[in-house]
Amino acid sequence: MMLRARWPFAIFSAVLLVATLPACVAQNAPPRKKTPPKPPPTQQELFQYVRSALILLSPDDGINDNVEVTFNPATSMITVTQPAGHCDEFLNALDAQNAVWDQFDPSDARETREKLVRLTLVSVAGKPARICYDKANEVDTSVPQNRVRLLFSFSKAEQWPLFQEKFSKAFKQLIALSGGPPANDIFSGDPKLKDKDKQP
Repeated sequence: MMLRARWPFAIFSAVLLVATLPACVAQNAPPRKKTPPKPPPTQQELFQYVRSALILLSPDDGINDNVEVTFNPATSMITVTQPAGHCDEFLNALDAQNAVWDQFDPSDARETREKLVRLTLVSVAGKPARICYDKANEVDTSVPQNRVRLLFSFSKAEQWPLFQEKFSKAFKQLIALSGGPPANDIFSGDPKLKDKDKQP
């Protein structure tokens, strides 16, 4: 009788042991290491993205082409070379607060050219945004110095999903890392004026 009485108790104990074993194993298992957050892009990485976009999405009309783009981190200066000359653009002088996208048709009475999309930023007060030079390396005084305009082929840019948003973000980060003022949204409290990156 004693053996029969203990038999159900032995079965219950065995079942209880099996049920609690996974919990014990889980408690004794080493904790999983959290994946470290991805570091923010460096200044050089941001420039490589900007340069790639300017060259890959360059207009091909023989006038507005982005032939080459270089960067001097010591002077925070990007140089954009086009067929008629080049412009030195000073990132630490640009106001990243106001970046405006628009569409532009460079056609004239003699020739029809492809439509462009361009990003315009102005300089902070008292500083030039750029200085442009002709092929003879003489200053081109006909080009306004208080703003920068980056030109892209409209048809090519359309093939890059969310191109304008991504480029704006990368370029503003590059400006900040190059000593320019941060792009704080002064209209954050007004939903009608919250987005300062105007789209065409």
